[in-house]
Amino acid sequence: MIGLFAVTAAGRRAAAELAGRLGPDAVVADGPIGPALRRLWDHLGAAVFFLASGATVRLIAPLLRDKHTDPGVVCVDDERRFALSLVGGQAGGANALAEQVADVLGCTPVITTGTDSTGTTPLDELVDRLDAAVDGDLAACGGAILDGWPVRLVNPHGFPLPALPSNVAADPAAPLWTVVVDDRRPAQDEERTLRLIPRTLVVGVGSARGVSRTAVTEAIARLDREHGLDPRAIRAVASVDLKAGEAGILEAVQDLGFWHSDGGDELSLLTYPAETLAGIEVPNPSEVVGREVGTPSVAEASALHAAAELGAGAPIELVASKIKGDNVTVAAARIRPRGRLAIIGIGPGAPDLRTPRADLELRRASVVVGLDQYLDQVRHLLRPGTEVRGTGPGAEEDRAAEAVELAREGRAVALIGSGDAGVYAMAGPALEKADVDIEVVGVPGVTAALAASALLGAPLGNDHALISLSDLHTPWEVIESRVRAAAEGDLVVCFYDPSSAQRHWQLGRALEILAEHRPATTPVGAVRLADRARQRVWCAPIGEFDPAEVDMFTAVLVGSSRSTVVGGRLVTPRGYRCTPTDTR
Repeated sequence: MIGLFAVTAAGRRAAAELAGRLGPDAVVADGPIGPALRRLWDHLGAAVFFLASGATVRLIAPLLRDKHTDPGVVCVDDERRFALSLVGGQAGGANALAEQVADVLGCTPVITTGTDSTGTTPLDELVDRLDAAVDGDLAACGGAILDGWPVRLVNPHGFPLPALPSNVAADPAAPLWTVVVDDRRPAQDEERTLRLIPRTLVVGVGSARGVSRTAVTEAIARLDREHGLDPRAIRAVASVDLKAGEAGILEAVQDLGFWHSDGGDELSLLTYPAETLAGIEVPNPSEVVGREVGTPSVAEASALHAAAELGAGAPIELVASKIKGDNVTVAAARIRPRGRLAIIGIGPGAPDLRTPRADLELRRASVVVGLDQYLDQVRHLLRPGTEVRGTGPGAEEDRAAEAVELAREGRAVALIGSGDAGVYAMAGPALEKADVDIEVVGVPGVTAALAASALLGAPLGNDHALISLSDLHTPWEVIESRVRAAAEGDLVVCFYDPSSAQRHWQLGRALEILAEHRPATTPVGAVRLADRARQRVWCAPIGEFDPAEVDMFTAVLVGSSRSTVVGGRLVTPRGYRCTPTDTR
């Protein structure tokens, strides 16, 4: 939702004109501006104020919480001279909205966040996304990007990055700066190089009893000197559980975290039982260690096991085999980056029903795949440079396959769907095709079923069944058996995606099955285009409900045998009172 707030007559005229051009997402607030703002704030994706900037700041200041979730705010003066991107220029989309408002009202956009004024992605947010330490002049490199100078990007491990500005490339001509994303130190220092150091390394430590802090610290330092591994890339230190209280190791870990955490999470010591580590295949097992500790490897095995645990399915590799020090051994494993696929439910259509997490994932993606009409709903959220791959209706499996392949290339991909069937129809094929080569993240949204239920009186708050009637991969006989089971269980039933060209008759048949087990007065509610401009909500008894009024944009909810209609809402009492003749 884009909220439009005005006080003066000129402001209200401008708000009405802008609302007509922005479409159904734009809402002109009624009544006193303060109460209206507080009422709508949590539902806003963006806001335009036709007020002085100072007055706008005073209104919104108490409501601001976080730059990643606050709506973007644009301020327009009464004379329509300027559209000022005031808050959330980058994360909230205010810069793009200011451009759009200026285009509609014929004024000048004022964008003070230089990153978006030139269509770039800020390096500080890239650092945040990678959870990376920084080595180099972040501000100077960022300034070069803002000024449009060519910047070389070196990403040898293939971290999935968000959309980057066009002047940042792998092989630009005569680059002014170089940005390196790596957990290793360079062979030699170069001028105008900015290094981003993701925390990918896990160090395994084994030691004799009473080992000193100095011995452990010196052994870990050799990972840097002999293997070029940057200590700032260390995510955790691991060992056998017998060493959980070893003072020398704990003190060395504390020292390492102090000098190299760079503001990230506190460095931790992870410990594991000897029998667990004994099952890890390592290149340098020791029979002596096996007899004394119960596992033939501590350093290598704990590094690999902890990396696998922290990586949650990501590929891992041993990058530094066992190094022997003074009564201590160390080894290092790397959690390798992999492509990222976020399967995002963007809701039934209304912008205020799209979750903040969905917005964040869309901004994190370098490529977005989805149905054209769904992409149109989120284009304003995408960063400049984001690749968009849209398709027409159908072809859910093709979209899923394309998204998976893009993620396998190491990219950050968002696969979007709307409502219920749109997400589930793609999630299934995507998950079937996905493997350990990519990270798959599910981002739930408000479903069409929940949106319809809210409008109909929350009948899904009772025990219920959600049944798709248009799943062409499932034989109708199977779907019919599910409908019968729901009917015999006296469940409230929601039919999503209830009509299609191939099975236009199935809703009528499903209602017949339910009617065999329920009174003729059982209410059926339907919602078309929930919370959108042409929304329609209606109810009818099961025997009178006309399936011909239903299309693919409609969710149909059928009450249980005890549901009634009160004030146009489906009401289902909770629980059953058992009587001698009622044993349900």
